[in-house]
Amino acid sequence: QVQLVESGGGSVQSGGSLRLSCQASEYISNMAWFRQDAGRGREGVAAIAGDVPTYADSVKGRFTISRDRAKGILYLQMNSLKQDDTAMYFCAARTTSGDFLTLRSISYNIWGQGTQVTVSM
Repeated sequence: QVQLVESGGGSVQSGGSLRLSCQASEYISNMAWFRQDAGRGREGVAAIAGDVPTYADSVKGRFTISRDRAKGILYLQMNSLKQDDTAMYFCAARTTSGDFLTLRSISYNIWGQGTQVTVSM
């Protein structure tokens, strides 16, 4: 069973940056980052299939998803952070067949435990 472990969350002021990491126990082509807080459901932030990324409109131009294939790490570089970015961030992977490059949470069957990101004024 593939395991995902996130790290890199923390507290930052508005306008600051954080980089999240997700260590996978093996390489998986289809992976994504999601976020969730008390006020909204799980939201897809960014996804990658191979080396092809896609982003939610709310983070385009501010967040970058990337990966280190050799190390099995998925990254999410978050710049120009806003208070609205405050949430628990989850790494997800899909090992079953399905939609290519999707931000739909139902498409992913493996999830990490999450890492908290808090953005203050």
